[in-house]
Amino acid sequence: MKEKKIAEKTIVGKINSDVLAFTVGDDPKLDLNLVVWDCLGSAAHVTTLSKMDVKPPVILPKERDAVVAALVDLIREAQQGKFVITEADQDVHLAIERRLTERLGDLGRKIHTGRSRNDQVAVDIRLHIKDELLGLTDEVASLAEELVRFGKKHQKLPMVGRTHLQPAMPSTVGLWATGYGEMLLDDLLGVEAAYVANDLCPLGSAAGYGVPLPLDRILTANLLGFARPIHNVFYVGCARGKDEAATLSACSQIMVSLSRLAEDLILFSMPEFGYFRLPRELCTGSSIMPQKYNPDVLELIRAKAAKVQSCVAAVNTILTAMPGSYNRDLQDTKGLYMEGLSVTRASLRIMALMIRSLEVNPQRLRAAFEPGVFATDHALELVAGGMPWRDAYHQVRDHLEDLRTADPDEVVAKKQSWGDPFGLDFDFYRQKIRTVRQWTKERRTHAYRAFSKLLGVPF
Repeated sequence: MKEKKIAEKTIVGKINSDVLAFTVGDDPKLDLNLVVWDCLGSAAHVTTLSKMDVKPPVILPKERDAVVAALVDLIREAQQGKFVITEADQDVHLAIERRLTERLGDLGRKIHTGRSRNDQVAVDIRLHIKDELLGLTDEVASLAEELVRFGKKHQKLPMVGRTHLQPAMPSTVGLWATGYGEMLLDDLLGVEAAYVANDLCPLGSAAGYGVPLPLDRILTANLLGFARPIHNVFYVGCARGKDEAATLSACSQIMVSLSRLAEDLILFSMPEFGYFRLPRELCTGSSIMPQKYNPDVLELIRAKAAKVQSCVAAVNTILTAMPGSYNRDLQDTKGLYMEGLSVTRASLRIMALMIRSLEVNPQRLRAAFEPGVFATDHALELVAGGMPWRDAYHQVRDHLEDLRTADPDEVVAKKQSWGDPFGLDFDFYRQKIRTVRQWTKERRTHAYRAFSKLLGVPF
C-alpha cells in the first residue's frame, strides 16, 4: 500500500496529511453550497477595498472590476456544477482565492486583505440562510395553500373530533385541514425571526477584533443587501453557530407540525378508520406482501422531525461552554444546519404532494359518529334552555342512548362562530398566504437587485 505523504502544501502552509484530512472533514462537499455566496462576499469586500481612502490604494477601481468579472465566471461555473474544492484547498474560501490567483496573479493575492476566513464563512452562512429561508417560507405557503384548498372542498363534511385519540366532539374535515394550515403559517413567525437575526452583515470584522484599515462596513452591508452590519466585531465570532441554531429551531417547529399531520394521516388512512385514502403513487410496496401500500413518506417525516430536533440540540450543545470568538468547533455546525434545513424543505414538498392527491371517504367519516360524540353539544343546548351546566352534564351522561338519532351534518352546521367548523374564514387564510408570498418576494427582490448591481450582471 502506498504511504500517505507526511505533509501537503496548501495556501496557508504545509500541513500533516492526516491532520489536513481530519480538519477538512466534509467541507469540500458542504462548501459547494457556499460558492456563490462566497463569491458575492468577495465581490463586496474587494469593492469596499477599492473605495478605501488610503495611499497607495490597496485595490484600484479597474482591478476591482477584473476581480468581480472573474468572480462572475466562478459563480457561473458553480451554477453549472463544475466548481471543484480539493482537500488541499481545505474550504471554499481558499479554493476561490486559488482560482483568482491562477487567473489574476498578484491581484488574486490581494483580495484577502482586511478579512479572515472567520468573517468570510460567517457572511457565506448568513447569505445562504437568508436565501434558503425565503425558499422555505414559499414552501410552507404552498403546503398551507393545499391544506386550505382541501379544507374548503370538504368544509362541511363531518369528522369526529378527537382528544386523547378518543371520540370527543363533532367536527369537520375542513376544520382539521385548515387547522394544520394555520399552524404552519404561524410557524413562519419563527422563520421570520430567524431571517431578521441573520440579516446583519459580519464582513469586515476579520478575525473578530477589527483591522487597522478604514473599511466601510456599512457600505459592505449595503452591497450585499443586508439590513446593516453587526456593530461589535467581537460579537461576530460569537454569533456564529447561533445563526444556524436559530434557523434550525424555526425548522424544528415546522417539522413538529408536519410530524403531527403525518401521524394523523397514517392513523386516519388505516382500514380501521378509513377516513382518508392516500395516493398510491406516493406509497411504497412490500417485497413479500402484494397487497401492501405503505405510508413510508409519512413515517419518514416523523423520523426526520426527530432528526431536525437532534440537529438543533447538537448545534446548541457544540456552542455550550465554548469560549468567546471563533473556535474550530463551529465547523461542525455547518453540516448540521444544512442537513436540518434540507430535510425540512424536502418534507414540506412531499407533504404538499400528499395533500394535493388525498381522497376522503364520506361514508366512513359519518359512520364513525357514535352517541357520545354529540354529548357535549347536547348538554350545551340544555344549558341554553335554562338548565345549570352540571345538571345538563349529568343528565346527558346518564342518557347517551337518546342521542343515537343525532345527525352529524345538522350538529356541525350549528357551529358558526368565527373559526368554528361552519365559521371558517377562507379570506383570512388567503390573505395570510398572500402576505407571506409578498414578504418573500420583497426580500428576494431586494437581495437580488443588490447582487446584480454588485456584480454588474443579472443575478
